[in-house]
Amino acid sequence: MKIFLATGNKKKIDEISKILEDLNLEILSIKDGIEIPEVIEDGDTFEANSQKKALEIAKFTNMITIADDSGLCVDALDGAPGVYSARYSGENATDEKNNKLLIKNLEGIENRNGKFVCVITLAKPTGEVYSFRGELPGKIVDEKKGEFGFGYDPHFYLEEYGQTLAQIPEIKNKISHRAKALEKLKAEMKEILGKC
Repeated sequence: MKIFLATGNKKKIDEISKILEDLNLEILSIKDGIEIPEVIEDGDTFEANSQKKALEIAKFTNMITIADDSGLCVDALDGAPGVYSARYSGENATDEKNNKLLIKNLEGIENRNGKFVCVITLAKPTGEVYSFRGELPGKIVDEKKGEFGFGYDPHFYLEEYGQTLAQIPEIKNKISHRAKALEKLKAEMKEILGKC
C-alpha cells in the first residue's frame, strides 16, 4: 500500500520513513518527484495544522497521507514558540536564527522547562482523519551541543541521558515526540488501513 508523507522537510521525511520502515508500506514523498501545493498552516493548535495539511494533500494526491505538525513549547515563554516553531524568527527563519532568538528570549530566566510536541495525522482522500499526539519533556540549554538532528535539537537537553537530542541520534528515533506519536499511529494502522 502506498502512503504519502506530506512535508517538504527532507530530514522529517528521513526520520518518519525510518520509524515506519517495519510496516509493509510503500512510503512516497517529494523525494520521489511528486510535487504538492503549499498548505497554509494557519491553525492555532498542532492538531489543526496537522489535520489540515494531511487532508488537503490526501485529496490532492488521492493517496492516504501522513502529515505532522510539531514544535517546541517553553513554559517560561507561555508555550512559545509552539505552532510558530519553524518560523519563530520571522519570514526568512532558519534553524540558526530560531535558536538564537529562543536563547535571547530566555536570558535571565531560570525556568528552562519545555517540551517537544508532535501531532501526526493520517488522512484518507475520502476525508477521514486520525490524529495522534506525542510529547517529550526536557530543558533548554544556552550552549548548542551536538551535530545531529535539526531545529531546536542542539538546545534541548534530556536529563535522563545527560545530553541534548542532537547528541543522541541513535536514541532519538525511539524516544522523540515524533516517535511517540508515530508509535500510536502504528498501533492503530492495521485497523485504519483495514477500513480502506
